[in-house]
Amino acid sequence: METLEAIYKRISIREYTEEAVSRADLEILLRAAFSAPTAANGQPWEFVVIDEKDILDKVRRNFVFARYEAPAAIVVCDNSKLGLKGQDKEIWVCDCSAAIENMLLAATDIGLASVWIGIFPIESRMQKMREIMNMPEYINPLGMVYVGHGAYEAQGRCRYNEKAVYWQQYDPERKHKKKDKPVVGHYAD
Repeated sequence: METLEAIYKRISIREYTEEAVSRADLEILLRAAFSAPTAANGQPWEFVVIDEKDILDKVRRNFVFARYEAPAAIVVCDNSKLGLKGQDKEIWVCDCSAAIENMLLAATDIGLASVWIGIFPIESRMQKMREIMNMPEYINPLGMVYVGHGAYEAQGRCRYNEKAVYWQQYDPERKHKKKDKPVVGHYAD
């Protein structure tokens, strides 16, 4: 699959078959994550791969917004001991987000379904994930990617909106609306 094809085809899938994700496929996703850019090559990330049903069930029980029955998940974390310091210390969010996007695109490329589950910046969610995963306080879980074989196929979509694009400088007088209404039902706590 070509890069742009994977970008345009990628879509969040929230229903999965019971078919396991192979260790080889999970490693492909991890290699894609490790290929993401990081500020000053900081590479502050760490990854927790979960493919045991009892642990996934524990995550699902504790996160209302993450109750999808995927056979595998990867929790993407910042190790604050590894990241940048001072005024740049929060750049880890960008670094780990780039890693997640690479995983989502790699999943699409190899025919897997995925969905990004946000954890950061909600401290109660971060703390609960730390508890479940036995993480020390200096580990900051940004998000989790569920991955598996999709129970359905959906068309990807490009949501290009020329009214949201400014050339040379921002125009505060221009008004535009979102094209898609947000889906908020699966984010309730």
